[in-house]
Amino acid sequence: MAAVSNSSTRPSGLTADGRLSTTGWLVCAIAAIGFAFDIYELLMLPLIIKPALASLGGLTAEGVPLLLPGSPEYAKWARALFFVPAIAGGVFGLIGGYLTDLLGRRRVLTFSILLYAFAALAAGFATSLPQLLFFRCLVFIGVCVEFVAVVAWLAELFPDREQRERALGWTQAFSSFGGLLVGAANVFAARFAAELPAIQGGHDAWRYTLISGVIPALPLILIRPFLPESPVWAEKKAAGTLKRPSIRELFSPALIRTTVLTTLVFAASYGIAFGAIQQLPQILGGPKGHAAILQVAKQAQDAAVAKAEQAGKPAPPAGKLKSIAGNATDEAVATVTIWQEIGGLVGRVLLAFAAVRILGRRILLRIFQIPALLVVPALFWWISTQLTQADSLPWIKAGIFLAGLVTVAQFSFWGNYIPLVFPTHLRGTGESFAANIGGRVLGTAAAWLTLTFSAATPPDPVRIAVVGACVAGLYALVGTILTHWLPEPDADLK
Repeated sequence: MAAVSNSSTRPSGLTADGRLSTTGWLVCAIAAIGFAFDIYELLMLPLIIKPALASLGGLTAEGVPLLLPGSPEYAKWARALFFVPAIAGGVFGLIGGYLTDLLGRRRVLTFSILLYAFAALAAGFATSLPQLLFFRCLVFIGVCVEFVAVVAWLAELFPDREQRERALGWTQAFSSFGGLLVGAANVFAARFAAELPAIQGGHDAWRYTLISGVIPALPLILIRPFLPESPVWAEKKAAGTLKRPSIRELFSPALIRTTVLTTLVFAASYGIAFGAIQQLPQILGGPKGHAAILQVAKQAQDAAVAKAEQAGKPAPPAGKLKSIAGNATDEAVATVTIWQEIGGLVGRVLLAFAAVRILGRRILLRIFQIPALLVVPALFWWISTQLTQADSLPWIKAGIFLAGLVTVAQFSFWGNYIPLVFPTHLRGTGESFAANIGGRVLGTAAAWLTLTFSAATPPDPVRIAVVGACVAGLYALVGTILTHWLPEPDADLK
């Protein structure tokens, strides 16, 4: 990342010739880890929600889980776990953005990562659904605050446009590694659950997957003393020229268009993902899911029964067989969702290249936005017709790869765009309003819409896929239309 700064004072992350210093590499490393585990935590819920609800919702006298897909209570808790943490993250994330402008980027970033890492650890030991919901709320709050702090921090570390675009683009690409990692962690947990230490008296794969979210806290504890504050923010703070942040100022005549449009178009990008793509595990892995995945679960149960018979033991009880089938289903579904994240990684890399070469921000966004409008609704409508076809799974993987590419790339766009449209004293607050009220609340509301309008007893994955196609298509259409009025930012930070 070689570039010459036009600033009269050299940022602490750069050497005299404009290259990254050791400190600059540390900053980018922490940013990359933060971005990776943001997505790691956000994509975890679709993978673990079904077994978590079955485990924490209680059992019948026969040992069958009370909360199975299709029951009203299951739908209620599924909607709560998808949407209540998003609301908490949006509200407290907005406060966190304000604190980022008031107290500094580094301090808020550090505490936000520690918050979501240790909340994720605690969630793995939850003994009730209210406990799980509480800790997931803390995880979302940490994630929402972290994204805002790290984007402002990186943008202000690199005053040169090309270097800034590269730093933001490439560190955000690690978000998709987070998606790959959570898929791999879930596969690992499902495969080796029986060999791992018991948690709350059992070996549930979903608990180990949740606990793995503590990983980003470990390097942060070691690197934290070497991280600098944002030079732009620190210089203005020391000189006494840094204005006090104000949420009200976001709606002043000078900024109201920027605030409203970035919030709504940001929400549209997230709505595509949460309305359809994040519902894929519910579509493929439910009791009436994809034929190939149901076959994998049946084979796992048969293998367990055969193993018991060979050892001269009775067959495992119904509850144990359901747990075995659930772990096998989780592993099979995770191998499909990994393709979504591979596509997302490719999309983020393409965005990182394009962001440096394409000056028009509206053009840059539409390169991915318009294909998403066409691809995602069509894909999920087609999936609704293919669940009984065992040989369609490879084509579903190919389709979800493409859907991930055109959708996830839009998430990286916002990290590159929103620091440029808000001034220094409002950068964290403005980013937080767009990302948290827009993306985390209005955007993730798409999951609530899909789950609500597709609710049925017994659960109908065909209906989920069709409703998901409609919800994602509506969000994509709104975003594509509103992008016409999205402000084109200046090349330099305000």
